[in-house]
Amino acid sequence: MLDAKHGPTGPDTPRGLARARRISRVLDDLIRIPGTRRRVGLDPLVGLLPGVGDWVTLVISLDLVFSAARLGAGAAVLFRMTGNLLIDALVGMVPLLGDLFDFRWKANKRNLILLESLVHDQEGTRRRSAWLIRVILASAVALVAGGIWVGWLVLRWVTGLV
Repeated sequence: MLDAKHGPTGPDTPRGLARARRISRVLDDLIRIPGTRRRVGLDPLVGLLPGVGDWVTLVISLDLVFSAARLGAGAAVLFRMTGNLLIDALVGMVPLLGDLFDFRWKANKRNLILLESLVHDQEGTRRRSAWLIRVILASAVALVAGGIWVGWLVLRWVTGLV
């Protein structure tokens, strides 16, 4: 449930955040790499399993999105969280390069930050997420329109209709 002044409230808020923190830590920051300040979780390691690794961690990662929905996150925040996971899963499918990307991207950590900011500043998180979604959609429309325009120019050039 959302309280307009204080963000999500209710009996599940602390427990849901604690669970989300555990999932994020295990998947993105479980083990410190000796001699560095970097950490790695199970996400890039399980992702090394061909065919199923990235999908297994994606299913586990969806728990953070469901936690956000239970806490009353709006569509823009849920879309943004799901986008983080889809980017992680799709790029993660590329052998080796995807696992290196997983090591850096840390979609679960990104989603945990969104979830925590939702709890502490629900309105600001909603506004920032909505703005980002608008930029993504406008970019997609511009990319499609540009592709159609370039395709039309190439078609005119190839057919000699210039």
